[in-house]
Amino acid sequence: MPRRPTGLWLFLLTAYGLSWLSALPIWLTGASLASPLVMVVGVAMMFTPALGVLAVWLYGRRRAEPGTTWREWAGRTGLTLGERRGRTLALTALAWLGTPLLVVAAIALSAAAGLLAVDLDGFSLFRQGMAEAGGGRAPRVAPETLAVVQIASAFLVAPLINSVAAFGEEWGWRGWLLPRLMPLGTWRALLASGVIWGAWHAPLTLRGYNYPELGAWAAPMFVIFCVVYGAVLGWLRLRSGSIWPAVVGHGALNASASLILLVGDAADPPDLAVAGITGLVGSALLAVIAAVLFTRWPVGRPAPAAV
Repeated sequence: MPRRPTGLWLFLLTAYGLSWLSALPIWLTGASLASPLVMVVGVAMMFTPALGVLAVWLYGRRRAEPGTTWREWAGRTGLTLGERRGRTLALTALAWLGTPLLVVAAIALSAAAGLLAVDLDGFSLFRQGMAEAGGGRAPRVAPETLAVVQIASAFLVAPLINSVAAFGEEWGWRGWLLPRLMPLGTWRALLASGVIWGAWHAPLTLRGYNYPELGAWAAPMFVIFCVVYGAVLGWLRLRSGSIWPAVVGHGALNASASLILLVGDAADPPDLAVAGITGLVGSALLAVIAAVLFTRWPVGRPAPAAV
């Protein structure tokens, strides 16, 4: 019997509907991207895919279908450590430390290609941002010291903190949705889930989030990034049988993606649509990484959760 699409539509309706509902304060007030409200809304949105998974779970329980016990549901949506715990823990550590290194590599490639001006001596762009945030007052701590602290945090502490909210997305996108789409074939499933993930950001990206210089065009631009980065996170999920490497990788990216603003030159600010991990340079780098991972270390097809 062919699988009914009810669960898929319920998941998407919940994740998308609640994301737009969460973002209503931004659209109604016209808050700028610099407003603290945007950060609050962004964090709230990140939990909507997890609520979509719970909606499908509750719907399945009401139908009393077999195979919907919590233990099986947790396993099929990646909440466990998978069949090989050692591999899952190793991939989690790789995602934790490797993601900031990819961010640094994207910055270095952008600079080497002449697409990014860096200021490692004066951290002028970082200084400018601090001055604007402080209302023109000089910071009490030297910017160089704060820069070192931020870099260390991006590698050591911030990935774990950011993983709390990243779980809300990863349980939905890679935990439930990706296995649900795998009958399409691995690459089609990765493409479809990446497009869905990227389009889900529209309540923020239509306002220029991540690419302020693009305005509403930031929305399709971010879909490109989500497809290629989603493939990397998808490999972590499929290779381990668990969402936790993808959760930590996602958290590490959120913690380190802004490093480009720390090393940039105020006299020639970075074009975020081109340079850095979320720009075209980063997307190209991630596409190569994804191709290597899937070619060198193939993955299986997990059984999707019921419904």
